[in-house]
Order: sequence, then C-alpha cells, then structure tokens
Amino acid sequence: MLKLYIGNKNYSSWSMRPWVLLTQAGIAFEEVMLRFDAFTANSNFKQRLGKLSPAGRVPVLVDSDLNDVVVWDTLAIAEYVAEKYPDRQLWPSAPAARARARSICAEMHSGFQALRGAFPMNIEASLPDTGRLLLRDRPAVRQDLARIDEMWSELLTEHGGPLLFGEFTIADAYFAPVCMRIISYGLPVSPAVAAYVARVKALPGVAAWINEALAEKDFIDFEEPYRLER
Repeated sequence: MLKLYIGNKNYSSWSMRPWVLLTQAGIAFEEVMLRFDAFTANSNFKQRLGKLSPAGRVPVLVDSDLNDVVVWDTLAIAEYVAEKYPDRQLWPSAPAARARARSICAEMHSGFQALRGAFPMNIEASLPDTGRLLLRDRPAVRQDLARIDEMWSELLTEHGGPLLFGEFTIADAYFAPVCMRIISYGLPVSPAVAAYVARVKALPGVAAWINEALAEKDFIDFEEPYRLER
C-alpha cells in the first residue's frame, strides 16, 4: 500500500503533482496531510517530516509493499510509480515522446524559477491585478510564461490533444500546478493553451484536489505575499 505525505492543498504545488498522478491514474493510496505551520527546524511540520525524509520536504511516498521504502522528490516519485504500475502507461509509449515528456518534466523541475517565485500556487485566490503587475515589471517572468506557452502549444499540435501527449501522462500531472497559477493570477496565454488549462482543471484528479484545497479554509501568512487575509 502506498502512503503519500503532502502539505496544504491550497499552497503545496510540489504535493499536487504526485497526488494528482495517483488519483487520476486510479492508484490507491493513503493520504497523510502535514499542514504547514512553519518551516523552521523546530516546527511541527519539520519535526514530523524529518522522521521520514532527510530532505525535510513534501511530498514523500512510502511503499509498505516494499519494506516501507521511502521516496522523496516529485520526479523520483513519478518514476517510481511509473515503474510499479507499468500497466497505467504513465509515460508515453513511443520512445521519442517518452524522452520528450521526461525532458519537459525535468525542465519544470529545475527551471521556471522566475515564474514560480513570482506566482506561488494559491488555488483559492484570484489575483489578476497582481499577475498583470508582475508580468509588466519582470522580464524573466514574461520569458518563463512565453516558454510554457510555446512548449504546450507545440505538444498539443504534435499530439492532437486533448492533453500534452494525447492521453494523460506524468507530464500533465507535473504541469497541473502551473495551470493553477495561470488561473489564479489571470496570466495571458494563447487560446490553445487556455483550452488545455481548462481541460486539466476538469480532470477528475485535478478537480478533486481543487475542491479539497478550497475546503481547507487556511490562511498561512508566509504563503501569502499578496494578501493580508483570506
């Protein structure tokens, strides 16, 4: 049995990826929520998480079917799940498409720092004015958004949609938090990409995450650079 440790659904983009992947693929798992209180060494969050992973970050996957093996980092978790459940075809079947999917997930994993720093995931919020100001004032953010629009547009054209590689893959789960940012901050994207964002939002696994994020009703000040209250 898989056990997935995650942070707050409204804020934790890293947690969203494997949760959506497992849920959308119909893979059973137990969720353990470690709510953010602080990220200091003596915080409850860090104390509980430190017993699981040396990295001290969510998400963490524990597989009791394999002597409680612990997997941390979203890309490692995605690869582990794809190997454990090959019948779910979580990567594209064609070698070239599979290589491309891995490449764009790695690009997301290590890149887009300007966009991610400017627009922390906040599913409950509606901040289009903030989005316009940051796009106006930060060229690096505009460059990141343009790269995402270009990447997704090319893949949707090449594979014919509805998702990046046709059917649902790890890549769609990996970029789901970016879709949430585009919605929350009202970021301008091309019509094809806007339609893709709407399709991702409607996926059952993503819709379930959104609904639970909206139900949290938490307001965590260090996750809220643009608001004083909820």
